[in-house]
Amino acid sequence: MSADHQRKPTTFLVVRNHSGPQYDPSRPVQEQSDWPAHVSFMNELDEVGFIVVGGPLAGERRTVLVVQAESEQAVRDTLARDPWSETHLEIDTIEPWLIRLGSL
Repeated sequence: MSADHQRKPTTFLVVRNHSGPQYDPSRPVQEQSDWPAHVSFMNELDEVGFIVVGGPLAGERRTVLVVQAESEQAVRDTLARDPWSETHLEIDTIEPWLIRLGSL
């Protein structure tokens, strides 16, 4: 590969969540308690560039977020402000993801 085609790899953090104790699987996600507050919070994170991409996996009981942050602790601190934190969503893992192919 020529120098013209080389680019610096980009690292993001990937957050995997699962539904928390107050998530009611019998109701659609839009009918969960505190849904409007959660959506508002997540939209705000998207607008400031913290969230790169994200959303639920099939079945809506697990989610994935790709975020830009300085550290895992910064991610935890930011997501702790979500009205759904520890009630409707609990963090499983936060891992660095090095993008070598394609772009986000």
